[in-house]
Amino acid sequence: MASILQNHFVLAVHDLHASAKFFEALGFAVSREPPGWIFLQRDNCMVMLGHCADALPPRDLGDHNYFGYLRVDNVDEYYKEVLKRGVTVGSPIATKPWEMREFSVVSPEGHRLTIGQIVASER
Repeated sequence: MASILQNHFVLAVHDLHASAKFFEALGFAVSREPPGWIFLQRDNCMVMLGHCADALPPRDLGDHNYFGYLRVDNVDEYYKEVLKRGVTVGSPIATKPWEMREFSVVSPEGHRLTIGQIVASER
């Protein structure tokens, strides 16, 4: 079976530039800007923002969906960095019963993302 080399998240947004600034505050950098899109990358993760004026904003969905989970090597340091950059935190950093230390962030349009680190030895 083929190997997965990279994650790509594709998000519909109303304001490309405000959404891009959110991901830049998470340490992503703009890698491409084809018409109607902004692609941002950090390490092996890419977020592809597509302008979709008629899409329902995620904050209006009223559900518990998160579009992704990023596993990092130092979640406490990343959390401090995110707070310093003024990113909206959805849930503060905490160690969970599923042996992950994690927090969540919320984009200006309501996209939610969890960022975490394993705190127990991997099995």
